[in-house]
Amino acid sequence: MESFLNRYRNITVLFLVIFGQLLLLAVQVKSDRNVPVIRVWTVTAITPFARLLEAVRGGGTGFFRNYILLHNADAENRSLRDQVDHLKMDNIFLRDQLNTADRARALALFQQHTQSKTLAAIVIASGAGVNSKVVFVDRGSGSGVERGMAVVTPDGIVGKVVAVYPNASQVLLMTDADFAAGVISQKGGVRGTFKGQGAPMGKVDYISNSEKVEVGEWFYTSGDDRIFPRGFPVGVVKSVHFDSPFQDVLIEPSGIERGLDEVLIIVEGVHRAIPPVEIADQPVYIAPPPPDAAAVREAAAAEAGATPTEADKLRSVYKAAGDAQGHKYGEGYKPPDLVKLPAAGSTPPPAAPANAAPATPAAPSPTAPTTPAAPPAQKTVPNERLANQAAGAQSGTSGH
Repeated sequence: MESFLNRYRNITVLFLVIFGQLLLLAVQVKSDRNVPVIRVWTVTAITPFARLLEAVRGGGTGFFRNYILLHNADAENRSLRDQVDHLKMDNIFLRDQLNTADRARALALFQQHTQSKTLAAIVIASGAGVNSKVVFVDRGSGSGVERGMAVVTPDGIVGKVVAVYPNASQVLLMTDADFAAGVISQKGGVRGTFKGQGAPMGKVDYISNSEKVEVGEWFYTSGDDRIFPRGFPVGVVKSVHFDSPFQDVLIEPSGIERGLDEVLIIVEGVHRAIPPVEIADQPVYIAPPPPDAAAVREAAAAEAGATPTEADKLRSVYKAAGDAQGHKYGEGYKPPDLVKLPAAGSTPPPAAPANAAPATPAAPSPTAPTTPAAPPAQKTVPNERLANQAAGAQSGTSGH
């Protein structure tokens, strides 16, 4: 090394001097962003090493946190997942218990209100076939169940008992293709036969095209099959198609819509009335009665301040005559005596009561001078022709 420096001493000194001058220039000279060039060089040279050092440090810190400090995190996660699974199972169990309690309460309430004698049963199994539409209940011949008894729920009919064992019974559901029951519509009383189709929907046969069946109408048991008592819900109409010679009516059963867990076996059936169709009460507007035409004319004349005409004056005279004689126009068959008309503008005397005694003339005073009696005052009456016309008009009105 010393021989190398001795041999290239001048060149080495020259490089050192040049390098020193460059450093001095880098310290003094600034870039276009007012930053010393020496700092730019230094930062540029150190940045790759700083990145490498930070990557190494971050990786080591992450490894320390994930694998050393959190070495029990996986076990804690498994424990939390197990707790969540247990809580979900408890929630499902409690919900099933609540639904079971609600169904049991509904069955008990239905048993109290129905007149038929029923026996509560629990569905314990279903048929083994893929398309099987039969279930088994935990009531048999030991409980008094017999073949052919109807099975219902508060929502509607379910099926009928087709086989009885000592401690269980086999029930054919209403969706089975071999099931049939007599039904009747709620609105028009249209009778038919409900048949299962092996599908969720059922069909009502033997309804002629002349009968009226509407979508949304309910069908109830008619009691004609001697199995289901009259008045139990069957289902609601979903579609109606006219075919020859009968209509194609599809019904959605209501008794098995919400599943089967508890059912009722009708031991002694009692027919009941089909509920009437509920009609929503809607308010009806009733206009006030029309006013009297004469009253309207009088009110209009009074408001306008118009002078009454001769016809109005004559009408008031006839009305006063009728009031004086106790006659009401439009009632009775005897017209008033229009010859005895009160004077125009005078007040008619009050009518005397029927049981009043006739007035006796007062005796003349012996001391008073006797003077001849004045002739009675003549009443002002309209001309005879006008009076006769009015009398004929009033007679016609009274006759009506």
